[in-house]
Amino acid sequence: MAILEARRLTKRFGHITALDGVDLEVNEGEIYGFIGPNGAGKSTTIRILLGMLKADGGEAKIFGKDVWQDAVDIHKRVAYVPGDVNLWPNLTGGEVIDLFVKLRGSNNKSRREELIEKFNLDPSKKCHTYSKGNRQKVALVAAFAADADLYILDEATSGLDPLMERVFQECVLEVKREGKSVLLSSHILSEVEKLCDKVGIIRKGKIIESGALSELRHLTRTQLLVETKQPLASLAELKGVHDIVAEGRTVRFQVDTEELDNVIKYVSQFGVIRLESAPPTLEDLFMRYYEGEVHAERTGAGGAS
Repeated sequence: MAILEARRLTKRFGHITALDGVDLEVNEGEIYGFIGPNGAGKSTTIRILLGMLKADGGEAKIFGKDVWQDAVDIHKRVAYVPGDVNLWPNLTGGEVIDLFVKLRGSNNKSRREELIEKFNLDPSKKCHTYSKGNRQKVALVAAFAADADLYILDEATSGLDPLMERVFQECVLEVKREGKSVLLSSHILSEVEKLCDKVGIIRKGKIIESGALSELRHLTRTQLLVETKQPLASLAELKGVHDIVAEGRTVRFQVDTEELDNVIKYVSQFGVIRLESAPPTLEDLFMRYYEGEVHAERTGAGGAS
């Protein structure tokens, strides 16, 4: 069942088209990773979903309600953490957490204390004394202490150290086990890969790929390291082989997954001594699209000159 649905969302700022027909769907109990380079349209999409911006076209619903007209009702069941948290400077972290939790009608003090301990936060300090990472902790504790049905996390681990990122990941998986839904915008691709059931890649305001990670693997390349008895000849001429780096009889290269079988058969003729493979990652997929964009821009620029 879809908790969040966006169809053909468009948003313009003057002559700039920030969103150009964006589609999103997050189902109950699902973690959806929303990724793309800076300026791709992630935060604009999230602001529309939160009712902070009005879309110029398309529609978006959360819990079956219109995100603009029914924003107040929707927010009662949504927890949101931005990438740069601003807090009331003269309140303590604990007071801010209590305020947010009460606004959502929750009163689970044991959960609050458990999260404060997990995130290693001192709630007695005034917010103006907190570092960026500690401000993020306050917002995350407040979000996960609330009994929300949808968590919208926009670069929420910004400023956290690796240990706290791991705590964050545990909290996300915990709310998923409880049947809650998460929209996770992140530039940390390893985080998205660990947590998400589905991903959507946005570039220049358009969703260029979306689906389950297993469905997107065919678009990625596998990294191979091969050592052979005989020097590997004519490898560059094989279909689907990229980025060859040779060190004597040891060769590193990437292979389009759909051509992997043919490449392995070819390499085996040269007497394989060692063969190592790294599985395709979400980063491979993301960089493939991003590099394609840069190449297209350079080609376009070159053609115009």
